[in-house]
Amino acid sequence: MTTRTKRILRTGLATIAAVAVVGLYACGSDDDGATAADGGQEAVAVQSFGDAGEVLVDANGAALYSPDQEDNGKILCTGGCEAIWKPLAATSGQPTASSDVGGELGTVKRPDGSQQVTFDGAPLYTFTEEGPGEVTGDGVSDAFDGQRFTWHVAQPSGPSGAGSPTTPTTDSSSGGYSY
Repeated sequence: MTTRTKRILRTGLATIAAVAVVGLYACGSDDDGATAADGGQEAVAVQSFGDAGEVLVDANGAALYSPDQEDNGKILCTGGCEAIWKPLAATSGQPTASSDVGGELGTVKRPDGSQQVTFDGAPLYTFTEEGPGEVTGDGVSDAFDGQRFTWHVAQPSGPSGAGSPTTPTTDSSSGGYSY
């Protein structure tokens, strides 16, 4: 290889590395994640969703869920589970709720040391397979790393468990989410 070719190759690799660093930095932001609101906006509010009725939502309007298996406040949804069920992170201090939220908000320490918002002691999550205004995760059963979960949308008076939702399943052996 000539000196000129080596220089062009090094310059190209340096450019690729710089673009990758900027891309990773942008992807690492929490702007698209489920986080409790700062600056006066409630972390949890109530919103009406057609057949699902009134449900708890995060500051972005995404429905909030809790699995039956974490009703004792012990965090079991870690690793691959968090790719589908994103924990509602407590960003600072005591989380706040709109006046129509009937239960008590709190926080629980996750295994990674971060704080997660709870509702009447149950950790709250958003379902990454839906957007604001959708409630498709109620009644979903899935499994991650040998741990089975049954998810329910959080309602102002507690988890729903009602209705006959479509039940997608997650198979941790395939590493993906399938219906």
